[in-house]
Amino acid sequence: MTTALSDHLSPSERAAYGKAARARVPRTGHAAFEPDGRRPDPIGVIERQSAERVPELVPIRYGRMLESPFRFYRGAAAIMAADLGPAPHTGITTQLCGDAHLLNFRLLASPERHLLFDINDFDETLPGPFEWDVKRLATSFVIAARANAFTAGERRAIVRTCVQAYRTRMHDLAAMRTLDVWYAQDDADQLQAILQERLDKNARRRASRAKAKARSRDNIQAFDKLTRPADGRRRRINPDPPLITPIADLLPDEERSELERTLRGLLQSYRRSLSPERRHLLSRFHPVDMARKVVGVGSVGTRCWIVLMLGRDDEDPLLLQAKEAGESVLAPYAAAARQRNQGQRVVAGQRLMQAAGDIFLGWDRVTGIDGRQRDFYVRQLHDWKGIAQPETMPPDTMELFGRLCGASLARAHARSGDPIAIAAYLGKSDAFDRALAEFAESYADQNERDHRALADAVEGGRVTAQSV
Repeated sequence: MTTALSDHLSPSERAAYGKAARARVPRTGHAAFEPDGRRPDPIGVIERQSAERVPELVPIRYGRMLESPFRFYRGAAAIMAADLGPAPHTGITTQLCGDAHLLNFRLLASPERHLLFDINDFDETLPGPFEWDVKRLATSFVIAARANAFTAGERRAIVRTCVQAYRTRMHDLAAMRTLDVWYAQDDADQLQAILQERLDKNARRRASRAKAKARSRDNIQAFDKLTRPADGRRRRINPDPPLITPIADLLPDEERSELERTLRGLLQSYRRSLSPERRHLLSRFHPVDMARKVVGVGSVGTRCWIVLMLGRDDEDPLLLQAKEAGESVLAPYAAAARQRNQGQRVVAGQRLMQAAGDIFLGWDRVTGIDGRQRDFYVRQLHDWKGIAQPETMPPDTMELFGRLCGASLARAHARSGDPIAIAAYLGKSDAFDRALAEFAESYADQNERDHRALADAVEGGRVTAQSV
């Protein structure tokens, strides 16, 4: 059920719709994951993605995915979409993150300079059945917990806590007024106060350090880390090939000049996607250097540029990231995007799901030096970002983190979907929680098999992996 449909129904009718979805997919039915002979070759899935990416960077993607099952999972959103898409689903639609693994939940800055806990990555965002995001999140916790050698009981408790938090928060949101749902956010200071009673002294210390570190990860920190004085002139982006390659080192002079014009044109025209006051703010800065940057795991090989801009003087920087946006991995299985520009799709999904977003978030379409049109979205490179470190978490801390992620995902879904219908489907019992714990274990097994398949493909010479 879409938000547009639910607008014309009473709360009781919306709840009835949610309960009726149990006939299509019983809550216990989510426990099953049994791949059949029609399952696509997982290596073929990621090879098709790689065919659209920068060829010399693709081996880095495979090298990162090869490092561990969790790293593989981060790069395998398309594989999971192919597994979930054809299966029966609730039909209760909301805006999905599309890649809601645990590392895509982090501390972020609001425009008012509050530190919030929210979803961060929206490359795959698209409307779809709410449970797809929940399943991807739950499975990520099992994979991370296995890497830490947690017991089956500890893993089960983590997932059930995460899903229970999603279900409980959704019931709370279902009882709220529409505007109150939209204004809801997860303030980091409030969350820490709530968790104080549940964290031991060491965990509280780590949480405080994480908040302080997040606040330090801003434009100034990125400016100091990524740039250097160049021959007495203004600062330039520091090369670190192949991960960071300034445009001056990337192409011959003639092609470089054309690429610089393309990127400057992107910056100029992307301004139209910003509100007037933010266009004015951006006009106070001018670009001085650009570089290609390798980002993430699943995104490696997409065209991604960082742009160094300066305002008042050399100590007044703004670092922007322009990242290529392709079709969502959910597109073959979910509702079609309303936006014809894939960058706009990413931005629209982020604005729907996040409680507060980057003031410079926007999009554009440009024609590259190869004559092909590509869509991009633009955002700040760093703005108070703090990321979790699951490899350092004991079971109780990971369980608390799962609670935060589950509750935050529910809030994000409720902004665009129907919290009454979702809450009615989930119900008050733990049937959905238990089913997701079973599903997550089964899919983690499949992820390990797919990870081994990649290792075999590298060993057999089918694909090339590079460690950087």
